[in-house]
Amino acid sequence: MIEMSKIAVFFSEGYEEIEALTVVDICRRCGISVDMVSVDDAVEVRGAHDIPVRMDMLFQEADFEQYDMLVLPGGKKGTQGLENHQGLMKRVDAFYEAGKYIAALCAAPSIFGHRGYLKGRRACCYPTFESHLEGAQVTEDPVEISGHVITSRGMGTAIDFALAIVSELAGKEAAREMADAIVYRR
Repeated sequence: MIEMSKIAVFFSEGYEEIEALTVVDICRRCGISVDMVSVDDAVEVRGAHDIPVRMDMLFQEADFEQYDMLVLPGGKKGTQGLENHQGLMKRVDAFYEAGKYIAALCAAPSIFGHRGYLKGRRACCYPTFESHLEGAQVTEDPVEISGHVITSRGMGTAIDFALAIVSELAGKEAAREMADAIVYRR
């Protein structure tokens, strides 16, 4: 039996809905198990555009031993909420140090920069947040995969970001097939 990959996508009030939910949607379509995890102690978390989304669980209910990747969506307020959650930051640090996948897009790669994960890596983020990518070789590519660290630029690159996650966890062919299935041209 093939073991399915499992990821956690973290939500804090003010997250970018399209960024977070594109990852959830595309990964689930590819057979990757996804937990939507609230760090706000609320089962329903409102995004930057006031769209409420029901989470699968609260942070304290997440079993981090099961996850192959932790994903941080952007949105300025949502990113601040994620970075201010000490429990999440401890888990992200542990994943980084263990060489397990961590991924962030839009404003959220700034968290990786602040924590020193990007030194000597290629990375990208939302325009105007580049100064937070401390030590990185900053690019304007839609997605950067540098070892076990994945970064992306914003809402317009959410599909590229989700497909990069699929490519890393389920293989390039699975990502190609999904791009075709959703009529996405890179």
